[in-house]
Amino acid sequence: MHSFVYLYETYKMDKQRLLVMNGQRIVQTERGPNDWHVDKVEKAHGLKPGYYNLHTAKTVDKTGASDGPIVHTDMASVYQQTKQGLVKHDTQDFGKVPEIGSAISIKYTDGKAVVSQQVLKHGRS
Repeated sequence: MHSFVYLYETYKMDKQRLLVMNGQRIVQTERGPNDWHVDKVEKAHGLKPGYYNLHTAKTVDKTGASDGPIVHTDMASVYQQTKQGLVKHDTQDFGKVPEIGSAISIKYTDGKAVVSQQVLKHGRS
């Protein structure tokens, strides 16, 4: 029994994903191999439909700026979709945690996150 509980806790902590479809954000946790359970359902807040594997997010490089929408927040991290992929910021680095769906630019000054509206680039294609 103890090994099952350990296995469950390991998967619960390690694998989490976000599914966006039909105007909803669905947070799921894997409790076993390919056994996904719904933790939370909320409005999508304008996020693009798709899967966001939160457990694969890379820790943000604090030396540059990261641009893109915020896809998820929890007690420990703020997840942002960038051109380089999904990155996570420490929640404690923010004075106020950004809203889900907001397209922002995040830079770091003295170890603290500084949030500004993302600048849209215009061009011809």
